[in-house]
Amino acid sequence: MKPAARAELFRRLQSANPHPRGELNYANPFELLVAVILSAQATDKSVNKATATLFPLANTPQGIIDLGVRGLSRHIRTIGLYNGKARNIIATCHLLLERHGGVVPRDRAALEALPGVGRKTANVILNIAFGEKTIAVDTHVFRVANRTSLAPGRTPLAVEKGLLENVPAPYLQHAHHWLILHGRYVCLARKPGCPQCIVADLCAFKEKTPGAPVSRSRSR
Repeated sequence: MKPAARAELFRRLQSANPHPRGELNYANPFELLVAVILSAQATDKSVNKATATLFPLANTPQGIIDLGVRGLSRHIRTIGLYNGKARNIIATCHLLLERHGGVVPRDRAALEALPGVGRKTANVILNIAFGEKTIAVDTHVFRVANRTSLAPGRTPLAVEKGLLENVPAPYLQHAHHWLILHGRYVCLARKPGCPQCIVADLCAFKEKTPGAPVSRSRSR
């Protein structure tokens, strides 16, 4: 996708949703960290349902530790892989207290050293909690970046690097949210909503669903 088309794509996404935000409920960086760890292979809706009872009871590292793995598991048992996530969250809480004074660190290496936190989760925390211009590549972002040709890549890291290079600077702060939401509600995996897509004419996807505008990305 050429620079003019990339800029137009994000101009339209911004126009449709000027102030995008994630769909996880949280009140501070620690709650966000816990929610993002829980969201792996789970829906935001299921995470929000669990944290609605968990956070009023425990929303600090020490509070979570006091619950213990068994107590925490009871609150998150409706979420996939909850036993492993409970152990990771408890271990993360211990490290936050031991190494960071109970505060979520604003450092990629320190975040990725926490159990249950990989590059994608670190990018989410850095972007949402601390305003860093990072892009977390989940399945939705990966799909949209490849289908549109915005940042083709075979791995999440390759797509992340491509997006950081190709997304116009004025849109980089919120690109993560625009792409996730577009992939979640429009550019669906099995049946993309191309006829309703506001960027379909810019998109290089060859298998658009019937009724989609003709792509003009190659001519821009």
